[in-house]
Amino acid sequence: MSWTPELGLSLLLILPGLGFAGIVLASKAPNIRDGINLLMGALLLANVVALVNVVGTGARPSLMLTDLGGGLALQFTLEPLGAVFAAIASSLFLLNTIYGIGYMRANKAKNQTRFFACFAIAIGAAMGVAASGNMLTLFVFYEVLTLSTFPLVTHNGDEKARRGGRIYLAILMAASIGLLLPAVIASQVFAGTTDFMVGGFLSGHVGPVVAGVLLVLYTFGIAKAALFPVHMWLPNAMVAPTPVSAFLHAVAVVKAGVFTMIKMVVYVFGIDMVQASPVAHWLAILAGITIVVASLIALSKDNLKARLAWSTIGQLAYVTLGAMIATPLALMGAALQIIMHAFGKITLFMCAGAVYSANQTTDISKMNGMGKVMPLVFIAFFVGSLSIIGVPPFAGAWPKLVLLMGMTSAGDRWLMVALVLSSLLNILYLLPVAVNAFMKKPNPAMVATLPASKPPLLTVLPPMLTAFCTLVLFFMVGPIMNYLRPVFEGGGL
Repeated sequence: MSWTPELGLSLLLILPGLGFAGIVLASKAPNIRDGINLLMGALLLANVVALVNVVGTGARPSLMLTDLGGGLALQFTLEPLGAVFAAIASSLFLLNTIYGIGYMRANKAKNQTRFFACFAIAIGAAMGVAASGNMLTLFVFYEVLTLSTFPLVTHNGDEKARRGGRIYLAILMAASIGLLLPAVIASQVFAGTTDFMVGGFLSGHVGPVVAGVLLVLYTFGIAKAALFPVHMWLPNAMVAPTPVSAFLHAVAVVKAGVFTMIKMVVYVFGIDMVQASPVAHWLAILAGITIVVASLIALSKDNLKARLAWSTIGQLAYVTLGAMIATPLALMGAALQIIMHAFGKITLFMCAGAVYSANQTTDISKMNGMGKVMPLVFIAFFVGSLSIIGVPPFAGAWPKLVLLMGMTSAGDRWLMVALVLSSLLNILYLLPVAVNAFMKKPNPAMVATLPASKPPLLTVLPPMLTAFCTLVLFFMVGPIMNYLRPVFEGGGL
């Protein structure tokens, strides 16, 4: 059987499904289980690369999963934005799997089969979100992603993990069922379809008031984007093992949220409708507030994972800001933020996990001097930090620049202050981690343990690679923008 784009769309679900089955069946043979896991990740990435190339030629492969009748269907249609999200998720999933194997073995974690089986379901759900051809399909896979990551958040099994998991599930499910689902149902009622369309399928079917109400329902219903006040699930989810934190922040979960935010603006409402909406302007202001406040909170945290979690909340708000400004350049900046932030933030979380694997600490105040023992880890952390801050020649510089260029109206100009202030705060809460690790003397309590504190190799190599990718992506921004340009200039579908 030769590969076709339609088969490729099927494999987005089939490969994770086979991986899940293989992982479960090989539960008593860890080496075979982990080999199956890696093979599934490699095959999935190869399949996504083939689909990315097909979409790049102008094709829009489509696949009907099931026709529910009455104009409702679960279907896939892959366009450039979805192809890019699938590429990010599948590539970082493979690296995170390599990292996860090293991390879980080094920390002698229990229930590793269940852990990796849930990862397989979650990456399948992320692929479903990426390829969704309508809002109904996206909603279904969005929910599967929530449910499949809940056991990962609670993996440690203690009371702290269970409490964090309850908050995670309660906020995400309440927002989805209470806000997002009614918005999807109302969209079907008003437009007679939820199929993604150039210019937005709601265009011409709703007036400004109804559009404003629906925009609020969608924006807060997409709680994975972590906009204030539906953000608290994210810092509470940091009770999870570090590979899960990396998956939540960079591979799938939050990226599924902000990806859905852009899809909603472009293909549900349409750029013109959002630009004209006063509600969108107020949501942009809220995103600006989220950027600054989350950065200030991050600055106050000594726990590294907590600091990175609050950092992510602020960084995600860049995407919501660009989506609500809704000029083509602002949307392009938002899309670039999804890509560039993913590689920078997964680097930081992997480094945090490497430090924990070596010294069983996540407290920044205890990391002074550790750079001399694990230099590669803190060099990677330093590079990832520079990318998040937005320093050239690292990838994170482009989203901020393009977002600033997209703020063309007088009413949006003051939001530039939020971006500039955010970058300054990024410097204050990220750079001291690596600088102090190299420049300050070790904490006396850690001196005795430092000589033997070497992180496992599999927790060092992946963040080194993703840190290098932040440099490579800086120089690839032209082809990436050309690939995405049809989405924001009316030719995405």
